[in-house]
Amino acid sequence: MSRMGVVVVSFNAREDLLACLRSIRQAAASPPPTVLVDNGSTDGGPDLVRLQLPEVEVVIDPANRGYGAAANLGARRHDWPYLLLLNSDTVLAAGAVDALSDYLDAHPRVAIVGPRLLAPDGALEQSCHPPLGTIRSVLEKSALGRAIARLPAIGASWALLNWAHDRARPVPWVTGAALAIRRSPFEAVGGFDEGYFMYAEEADLCWRFREAGWEVHFAPVTDVVHRGAASTAPLRGAMALQKVRSAIRFYRRHYGPLRAALLVLGIRAAMLLRWCRDALRLRVAGDPLTRSRLAEDMAVWQKAVRRPEADPLAAVRPG
Repeated sequence: MSRMGVVVVSFNAREDLLACLRSIRQAAASPPPTVLVDNGSTDGGPDLVRLQLPEVEVVIDPANRGYGAAANLGARRHDWPYLLLLNSDTVLAAGAVDALSDYLDAHPRVAIVGPRLLAPDGALEQSCHPPLGTIRSVLEKSALGRAIARLPAIGASWALLNWAHDRARPVPWVTGAALAIRRSPFEAVGGFDEGYFMYAEEADLCWRFREAGWEVHFAPVTDVVHRGAASTAPLRGAMALQKVRSAIRFYRRHYGPLRAALLVLGIRAAMLLRWCRDALRLRVAGDPLTRSRLAEDMAVWQKAVRRPEADPLAAVRPG
């Protein structure tokens, strides 16, 4: 039996999907077993996979219950000791599956490990993160946080977002575009919380692993190219609202009522500030395309202020 199987989650990402699945063939000494879980695509991608890559097991979930639900569905198809979960817009380097399997073999207390992520042009993607809803998560994104990251004495050990990503280390959570997961703790914590449609589900899973005594690691033992936003770009506004909704779910699940309420209030305040900023920009913008984009963004920020917990994707999901 293979140590590691691969689950790819897709939605209307036909061209990226084929590149991803073809790269998996070269990612191990022998091609790893692969399951494609498709969330009801309408672009013909699953049919093309069946035609061109018949070795890939294709599973369709027409209800499109979200990324975590699709990942759970794929994980239940087999009982591999390790699972490599991929976005459909990723491309693996040669030997990636073997490298990640070896890392989990060598670190028996690690439940999940994220590899180094690169953009198609080779630029580093920030893939290690402080816990959501903490002062550190705000500080690291600020000019002060970036300055601290450059300090020779403490920068490399303190920074999670702004560092070279050139060594393995424990981290609070890693970006979900490519995740190598140990099956036993994954099953013990109940897999992904399917209440998240998209965003924050990997942060939630890593939190629960750490609460259960397991470790979460970043390890640059292989590089994974990640294009990003391949499926979500056509729904830009809805995705921005979905991030808000997922953050609220995370806060309420993992923090006390008062702290969660303050964090939700902070989200609404931040969205109001964005609306005011874009309203000022709209007053001076002359280009019609710019004005259209600003108006679209303002509608998003307004919805986030008024109804931050509303489901932004209800109108585009089946049923």
